[in-house]
Amino acid sequence: MTSQTTLLNTRFLTAGYGPVTVLHGIDIEVNEGEIVVVLGANGAGKTTLMRAISGTIPRTGNIEFEGRSIKKDSTDAIVRAGIVQVPQGRGTFPELSVADNLLAGAYVRRDGAKAVADDIAKWYSVFPRLQERSTQRAGSLSGGEQQMLAIARALMSRPKLLLCDEPSMGLAPLITRELFNVIGQLNKEEGLSVLLVEQNANLAMHIASRVYLLETGVIVASGSAAELSADDSIRKAYLGF
Repeated sequence: MTSQTTLLNTRFLTAGYGPVTVLHGIDIEVNEGEIVVVLGANGAGKTTLMRAISGTIPRTGNIEFEGRSIKKDSTDAIVRAGIVQVPQGRGTFPELSVADNLLAGAYVRRDGAKAVADDIAKWYSVFPRLQERSTQRAGSLSGGEQQMLAIARALMSRPKLLLCDEPSMGLAPLITRELFNVIGQLNKEEGLSVLLVEQNANLAMHIASRVYLLETGVIVASGSAAELSADDSIRKAYLGF
């Protein structure tokens, strides 16, 4: 049963770049153990939302994580608090090996080398191709393998909330399905909380606890995946099926 303890909430979150405002007063919530999906077309503000939560761009409004405001925290402090982002376009260190990328993901941890090694073994079991390529440079991997590595590296910090920005971008449909299955499995088996922004509505809806629809920086609808799928006008206009 999904816990209803609020993990993350934003209130009137506004952000942009220089004089251009992209997000216009966004209110969203992620409860513990949920996969919350934000759907929207290119230019809707999905990546800006992730950057605002991560603290990599200036923002106004409020962001609370585990009941505490993090709006003034640095990106590093936000990672240490337990929020880790898998950015759009992979986000690995291309010159480092797969193994060294995973080690780099554990930089905030203080629980010793054995615990880190155990987690590397764990993510190798979840993503066997990473183990096969453990000594290869990350930049030499396929797009799908790089996305797997980016997710595994983020999980090495043992986050309380994983932010995934367009994990399907540029990937073959089969690889995309595999990645979404893994995210869904981690949520079910380990209670991992996820905030995921996506264009691939069909796949994302299958693993979503709740969904927000973002259009030109404004939330235009929200609800469970079942509720939004049952609404003909929303389904045709935003979900593409």
